[in-house]
Parts: sequence; C-alpha cells; structure tokens
Amino acid sequence: MRMTKLFFQTYREAPKEAETVSHQLLLRGGFIQPLASGIYSYLPLGLRVKSKVENIFREEMDAIGGQELQMPVVQPASLWSESGRLEKIGPELMRLQDHTGRDLVLAMTHEEAVTALARNFIKSYRQLPVAVYQIREKVRDELRSRGGIIRVREFTMKDLYSFHESEADLDSYYEQVYQAYHNIFFRVGLEAMAVLSDSGMMGGSIAHEFMYPASIGEDTVLRCRSCGYSANREAAKICKPEASPSEALPLEEVHTPGATTIADLGAFEIEPSEAAKSTFFVDDADRFVVAVVPGDMDVNETKLKNLIGALSLRPATAEEISERGMVAGYGSPIGIDGIVTAVDELILSSANLVAGANREDYHLRNVNYGREFTADFVDDLVVARQDDPCPVCNSPLVAMNCVELGNTFKLGIKYSEQLSATFLDKEGKSNPCVMGSYGIGSGRLLACVVEEFADKDGICWPITIAPYHVQLVCLDTDKPEVANSAEQIYKNLLENGLEVIFDDRRERPGVKFSDSDLIGVPIRLTVSSRTLQKEVVEIKLRGTGEQYEVPQAEVLRRVQSMKEDLEEAIISRVRFVPIV
Repeated sequence: MRMTKLFFQTYREAPKEAETVSHQLLLRGGFIQPLASGIYSYLPLGLRVKSKVENIFREEMDAIGGQELQMPVVQPASLWSESGRLEKIGPELMRLQDHTGRDLVLAMTHEEAVTALARNFIKSYRQLPVAVYQIREKVRDELRSRGGIIRVREFTMKDLYSFHESEADLDSYYEQVYQAYHNIFFRVGLEAMAVLSDSGMMGGSIAHEFMYPASIGEDTVLRCRSCGYSANREAAKICKPEASPSEALPLEEVHTPGATTIADLGAFEIEPSEAAKSTFFVDDADRFVVAVVPGDMDVNETKLKNLIGALSLRPATAEEISERGMVAGYGSPIGIDGIVTAVDELILSSANLVAGANREDYHLRNVNYGREFTADFVDDLVVARQDDPCPVCNSPLVAMNCVELGNTFKLGIKYSEQLSATFLDKEGKSNPCVMGSYGIGSGRLLACVVEEFADKDGICWPITIAPYHVQLVCLDTDKPEVANSAEQIYKNLLENGLEVIFDDRRERPGVKFSDSDLIGVPIRLTVSSRTLQKEVVEIKLRGTGEQYEVPQAEVLRRVQSMKEDLEEAIISRVRFVPIV
C-alpha cells in the first residue's frame, strides 16, 4: 500500500476528550474515527489490525472444534421474552419496532439466537458436543462510553457457544476454551489473568473474566500473590475473622447524638467492628431492602442482588426510610415489618453488637441476631478490599485496576430449558442441552495491546497483528535514482509475501519518521540519497530502536529473518495455564 493512496490522516495532537493512551494514539495514527459518542469507524489501518486479531480468534476457535456461523443482530423481542431476559435487562438493551409494530431488539449477546438454532437442529446425543462461534457486531446502549474503543455502543465480539449432554462434558470443553483464550492473549502479546467473576445477566454456575491489569481499568480485581486466588471485586470473598463466643447481654439504649455514621460512633468508644451496619435499598420490584454487615465492612451490591433475586438496586431516600418507621443514620431492621432483610453471615456469630435504635440520636447496645432480629437471607455480603485476608490461604489480598478482555460462562441448562433446546439420550429420554458461552471483544483487545506497547512516540505493534510487517520510507522522492531504488525494494518485498506500507509522500523526513513511529509498524526501511550512495538500506526495529545498515542485496533476507524472529518471540510466550 502506498501512503499517497492510503485513506488516513495523522494528527500531532489528540482531542482533549481522548484521555487514555490507546484512544489518543489510535486517533492520531489514523486507525479510528468517531462518528458519535461510543460509535467509531475503523479506517483501513485500524481494520487491518482488527482483522488480524479476529483471524487469531478463528484459528484458536477452529483448533478446539468451533464452527463459524453468523446470527442476526436484529432479533424478535419475543425470543428474549422466552428466555426471561427481556424484562430483566435494563436500558442497555436497545429496543425498537418495525413498520408493522412488531417488537425487536438489537442484540448485545446471542444466547437466545443460538439456543433457538440448537432446538431446531440438535435432536440426539449423537450430535453432541457441538460448538459454534461468530465474529459479529453487537449493540449496547452504553451509558458511559469512554476510553475510545474500550467502552463503546457498537462493538465486535467473538462469541462461542457450546452444547453438551452432561455437566462433565461441559467441564472438559470449558478447560479447552480457557486455554484457547490464554493462547489468544499470548499471541497478541498480552499477559491476561483469569479471575472468578459474577455471572450477572448471563446466569449459570461458574464464570471467569480475563483481565488485563491497567490503571485505566474500571474493574477491580482482588488477587493473592501467595496462592494465586483471583476474583473480580463483585465476586471476591475474604477469610472472615472468627467471632469470640460471648454471652448475650441485656439490650440497652444509648444516647449517641450526631452519630449518623459508623465513624461517628468512635466518639462513644464504639469500634467499627462492634457495630452492625445497616444500608437501605429499593430494588426493581419496589421492595425495601435492609442489608446488615459488620461495621468495619461494606455491602457488596452485586452479592446482595444475587442473594435476594433483584435485577437492580438503588439507595433508599431518607423519606422512604422514614416511611418504614426508621430514621436515616439511626436505622436498623429491629422491630420493623414489611421489609426484606439480608445479613452477612458474620453477623450471626457476632454477639452484643451496636445497631440503630430507629430513633434519632439513639443506638442500641448488645444487639444479637436471633433475639433482636432475624433475616430473610443470610450469606456472604461484604466487599473484599486491599489487604483483606485471602479466603484460601489467609495472605493479604492485593487490589488492582483491570480491563476485562473476555469472559467464559458455564450456563448449564438456563437457556436450553427455557427455550426448549433438548436432545434424546441413549435411553431415549429428553434432556435439555448443557451449554457454555464464551466471549472476547476484538476492539477492546486491540486497544489494550496499544496500552501495553506504546511509548512516547506512538504505537509499537506486535508483529502478529501489526497493520503491515514493513514500512518502507523513501526520502528524496524527487530524485529519480532514489525513487527507483525504493520502488524496486517495494516490489521485491511484496513478491516475497511481505506486507509493506510504502511512504512515497513528498514530505519532510521529520514528518515521515514521526508518522512511522506513531503508526508503529515493526520493521522500518529507509532509502535516501545517503543510503543509495553507500549502497545500503537503513533498517530500524520499532520495538527496540535498534538500527542497522544492510547492503541492498541483503535486504530481503534480513527483513524475512527479522520478521521470523519477532514472530518467534511472540509464539514462544504461549504456554499452558491451569484453570483457577
């Protein structure tokens, strides 16, 4: 490709709204362009990178028996009603009607569509297991588009779906996908870590997220450096302290003026760990929910939603709290009817706690679960934090920001049962297919590669997904002998299977070199009057900055050797990763 013909433009400065490194460099390098908030066009350079990422997807999915297909983005809303998700998913699912008034959705994921296909084609255990995948645009009405192509409203996903006759067979295939995902990340140059996660709207039993540690990440992962335990904060557990056995003391009311927070109770010689902290919510079904956790811990809203079966939660207002007979800052579930109460398991074994008296400026001492109050739900409800003890080995957990690259779910029979995707087993009995779902976003992965391989001058693409292998820069283009020499090198490289972008523009050398560093092609060749006089070509490796002068006759061999070395350096990173 000649840069005089390339549909692109570079920029010296990125727009102010481009905060992340990847957003800045992809805009400046002419890889993407915004059309609207969270909606981007991939320009030729960007699409070449994206296509190479997706070809790696294909290779790894094909290697574990995946078959590629394509399903519609526009889907009947009735299909989502069958699965029960139409009512459960909020405004991020885009809804519309066709000209007949028929309700439709723009798919953000394809579990419903693929299960509908399975119920048409899968009839017998002899057809199982089977796995199909697609690389397809999806739509999500993202409320907080940010980070360029990291969080967008229209995006491309590789989603794989597998169907099995048993949980054991799903477990076996899940391990194959788990390794294939790590292979993908290795092959684009990233070290991603798999962490336990909440299955969220997808449902199912076990879920993993594949995380790229980065300061720009919106997810928080808790990781144990001793034993390797890793989990998204939404799902992370901690080793909780054992409560000391104590005799239940008589309940007493204490005057605590102005003590509306746990911290305020310190003025009354009450430690946070001695308090039962109540937090008030209203869920999507308009239920008033009180969550009670130890005073030195916080409520994990994801765990709370899952425990009580809520789709969403919002903080209750002071007026709503008052309507239930409680006082904001001094409230608790003690003596209150008509509410949903959920408590952390540690509350059950903690004696003589301090809780709100549901009276302004007063708390209750010696509150004991089972005597003063009980709960509708009991489970782990607390947020894991930096330095909390690991639930496996008790070592301190480390909190880190991460970007989610992909996810895997053991769906079980959640969708197949609801959408009647069944098969006949060896005894002729009808059973729902056991399913798995596995996704990676190509744009987000591409952006994270830029975050990983950027320097002060621009992008340093790994050879495996670089838009081109070689950038040929011709200086002194107005001199026929130099231009002819560059043309001959360009043709020779192309004829030998190398991907080359040829900077044949009439620009100053500084502009050409700056653009070359910005675009980040791994191998740069420079032809000029100086190199022609010396009968050499200058070669520079973008990633290391190493430079060589190579005789013209040796250029092809040296470039091929460098390309192979760069590829081997990436492939050598691929290794087995045990499932966590």
